[in-house]
Amino acid sequence: MATPRNVQLFEALLYASLGLDALSVAFQDRTPSAEIGDGVIMAANLIAAGLIITLVYLVWLAAQQRKNWPRWVLVGSLALSTVWLAQIIGDSGLQLDSWIEIVSTLLTAAGLYLSFTGDAKDWFNQ
Repeated sequence: MATPRNVQLFEALLYASLGLDALSVAFQDRTPSAEIGDGVIMAANLIAAGLIITLVYLVWLAAQQRKNWPRWVLVGSLALSTVWLAQIIGDSGLQLDSWIEIVSTLLTAAGLYLSFTGDAKDWFNQ
């Protein structure tokens, strides 16, 4: 059976979102300060990389292996990242990295919407 169009779009949009997230992490300020040392910065980058790899795996499980539960994990991740993004914008206002995160969040929301609608519904329920 061919992969439905909505599932293909879901996969493409979520991979694009994760690519933006990876770029965002790559361009973060890594300057050590009195509050944040080298070890903390390295740990944060490793955690971010691990999280992105895990999310890529979840997208693959949902889109290619037809698993339903990874979509729900991704919905939870979207909810948490939306709350986190609102807090960041509230604290520091709109900056370039905030705009990148907003676009990433919108891509994720659109992809997840597509995964629950149209021809994607039957893909995950078989």
